[in-house]
Amino acid sequence: MIRPDMRATRRFLLQLPLAAAASAAAWITEADPGNIKLVRRLPAEISDDDLLFLKQIGLRWARVEFPRERARFDDLVAAQKRYAAYGMKIHSVVHPAYREIDLQLRRQPGCDRYIAEYQQFLRDLGKLGMPVASYDFHPANTYTTAIVESPRGYKTREFRLNDFREKVEKQKFDREYPVEEIWSNYEYFMKATLPVAAEAGVRMALHPDDPPLAMMNGVGKMFVHYDGYARAERIAEAIEGKGAPHWGLTFCVGTWSEGGDRMGKNVFEMIEDFGGRGKLCEIHYRGVSSPLPNFTETFQDEGYLDLYEVMKALRKVKFSGAVMPDHVPRLEGDSGINRAGTAYCIAWMRATLARANAEVG
Repeated sequence: MIRPDMRATRRFLLQLPLAAAASAAAWITEADPGNIKLVRRLPAEISDDDLLFLKQIGLRWARVEFPRERARFDDLVAAQKRYAAYGMKIHSVVHPAYREIDLQLRRQPGCDRYIAEYQQFLRDLGKLGMPVASYDFHPANTYTTAIVESPRGYKTREFRLNDFREKVEKQKFDREYPVEEIWSNYEYFMKATLPVAAEAGVRMALHPDDPPLAMMNGVGKMFVHYDGYARAERIAEAIEGKGAPHWGLTFCVGTWSEGGDRMGKNVFEMIEDFGGRGKLCEIHYRGVSSPLPNFTETFQDEGYLDLYEVMKALRKVKFSGAVMPDHVPRLEGDSGINRAGTAYCIAWMRATLARANAEVG
């Protein structure tokens, strides 16, 4: 039996590790500019009710994805004011002009009008203090082969390589487009846009090909391995100079995990390399059940990669950009932005971020 004074001592000793952790974490709060920013990907047409919900769960940052016809300067201003009314800032923005097939695939004479749109978009972001333009360069992608029920019962996306090759894949365009043609178009796009981004003070954040397959639907894929990102960085440095400070990564942990041990560098090596040099702009943060050939997307607390270790790795390189849940699985009763799933993801991220800050310092 423990005496009353011993009970008090025991309670005090048990509280010491918690107090030490709280003290270690106290130097940086979630609102600190040096901390990771928890973000949700959102459509431009989001409802006020959804914005109120996001405010209620403490979200301070958003990535907003605009349709081309509503991505002018006035549209960006209106969105910025609307989000600010709910206590949120826009960290990154997607303008889909770069996705036009005439630009990415064929580089037809008319494609320069899409580049002009994107250049103006970059200037507008700079004027409004929106720091990141997110983009990808993977025409003819197939992201999923089915929506399935996970072992825990939520709805999520699945990709099965044999199903894709045998039942889904088809040549989507007039001929096969080898990867070197796509590289040529990517370089053309970057030569036209990266100098504008630099002048505007905006960083261009490049997403990898998802899933990381070298050829899909008759189109070669560039960003399916570390070597692709290394080549893109060399292109950026040839345009902007050593370090290319306005070129960086939207590093999708889920996509990179899909590739398993075939990516040249694993998730942690990518964070150490690109994060250690300040090249990570934002992180897409989701789990997958296994690497290719087959995987399902998972919540962050399951999947084969320990995402808490990923959060720690990000803090070890002093990453202070955006981390977002990427594709949120659908819980029972969810619709739209998947409020329940969103709250689940943000709460898990908030808790693991606080713990990572306490552990890493």
